[in-house]
Amino acid sequence: MTIHRFFVEAEEVAGDRFPLPGSIERQVRTVLRMGDGDRVVLLDGAGSELACRLEGDACIVDERRPASGEPAHRLTISQALLKGDGLEQVVQHGTEVGVARFRLVLTERCVARELSPRRLERLRTIAREAAEQSERGVVPAVEAPVRFADALASASVLLFERHDGARLGSLPSPTEILIGPEGGFSPAEVQSATMAGLVLAGLGPRILRSETVAVAAAAVILSRTGDFA
Repeated sequence: MTIHRFFVEAEEVAGDRFPLPGSIERQVRTVLRMGDGDRVVLLDGAGSELACRLEGDACIVDERRPASGEPAHRLTISQALLKGDGLEQVVQHGTEVGVARFRLVLTERCVARELSPRRLERLRTIAREAAEQSERGVVPAVEAPVRFADALASASVLLFERHDGARLGSLPSPTEILIGPEGGFSPAEVQSATMAGLVLAGLGPRILRSETVAVAAAAVILSRTGDFA
């Protein structure tokens, strides 16, 4: 039997008995048609989960426990803006693999030059739904776009296609990697990253689609830290 999982606000799940959170009431009652005795798992977004059963308009807590599914290695993907639904794929599949945070970046060769508040909120919804589906304990943050220069302040590895030097899998596991748009990074951006102390690394001889790079890189890093596969 499937036990549905929902992220809710921490203040909505105080105590051992509380009203069914309004944010999920329609989903629980109308869409899933759940009733008395049915069980759900509620996640407070801070790393705890509550195994609950429904009783009237209330949730009864059977167990509070640490949320499963959270990687110990906290990886941030700094991803250049992509056209179409590319960012949606990055956020959805990256969340499933175990990415802890997404930072969006505007680079010279980005085809998409801005991100509307509505689309940013859509990406955050995708992150939450993917975290519920993949049994994460925390919803990864999806941050508003920053300039390339600002992204250099915290990233330690820049992924560069056709790079003949270091492979990502041979480096110490970074906590933040920087990934370019469809057209890659410009020579000036690569030089700026090098001067800022970032390591250039590649994923191998094949050229991946931009929306695939983040997922492949996250899998490489998190598998080496024991957090994936």
